[in-house]
Amino acid sequence: MIKINTKKLAKFFGYKLIRLVILLIVIAAISFIMIQMSPIDPVKAYLGQRIVSQEQMAIIGNYWGTNLTLGERVLGWLQTLATGSMGFSLIYRVPVTEVIMQKFTASFILMAVSWIISGIVGFGLGILAGAKEGTLIDKAIKTYCYILQSTPTFWIGLVFLMVFSVYLGWFPIGLSVPIGQLSDTVTFWQWLYRLILPAITLSVVGIASLTMYTRDKLISIKKSDYFLFAQARGESFWGIIKNHGVRNILIPAITIQFMSFNELFGGTILVEQVFAYPGIGQATVAAGLRSDVPLLLGIVLISATFVFLGNLIADIIYKYVDPRIRGEDDE
Repeated sequence: MIKINTKKLAKFFGYKLIRLVILLIVIAAISFIMIQMSPIDPVKAYLGQRIVSQEQMAIIGNYWGTNLTLGERVLGWLQTLATGSMGFSLIYRVPVTEVIMQKFTASFILMAVSWIISGIVGFGLGILAGAKEGTLIDKAIKTYCYILQSTPTFWIGLVFLMVFSVYLGWFPIGLSVPIGQLSDTVTFWQWLYRLILPAITLSVVGIASLTMYTRDKLISIKKSDYFLFAQARGESFWGIIKNHGVRNILIPAITIQFMSFNELFGGTILVEQVFAYPGIGQATVAAGLRSDVPLLLGIVLISATFVFLGNLIADIIYKYVDPRIRGEDDE
């Protein structure tokens, strides 16, 4: 039974909360200044090729606050944020929170499926490579991981798109719903069919690092005294791997997997662009290209919180779930 010191736990979460607040403030300030220094004129980016009079451009600029100084913009955005609102999206014409909720929900499903796939496949390949150290299987898996780590995510997505969608025709080229069909009328199987290829592409991002970590960890366990003692007692090799290897690697591997949220979120932006998947990644690119400052800042804060939560869960697993670490903290 896990015994947790309530006082230590409260101190732990309090410290993490303070760090989150400081992190969001710093990220928001840096992001706001960088966006304001962008050479892109938000009014011209919004209008595109449309020709309007100077008076109309002045009205739009006044509505968006582009005629204000940097200090006035920062103060106005902070006042809006203090009310619990992230402002109004300039390109979607709805509150930023509404856009983020809609887009992030679609992206979260994609990220969750990809995260599970990469975790299962990465852990399994790591166990296999570590158990077969030095063999052809181990070398093949290592080569595969090295290729994945040096290959851009968007390039993998384009290759998958050409092979499985264009040449083989197994999957649709993109989008989360069929062309000409409303999202409310899409069946579960239609949605799942269009999610498979983007999810596999995104899962490839996290497979390599987890596989190599699991492999190296298992190799070090194979050299331990208790592993050698189990072999000397006549236990089967795969039985020792299961009882001593997997059990000792599983919690650290899960911890590493939660710490990969930043790579997962970054890969989502690229994958969604390749497959025209209407999620938070596409919204981020659209907000950046058209200088939708409120939406872009809202996405920055949400993404920072998302990555922070992944690291927080990893810390909780490392400190309070692993009995070895918990025992060291209690001494």
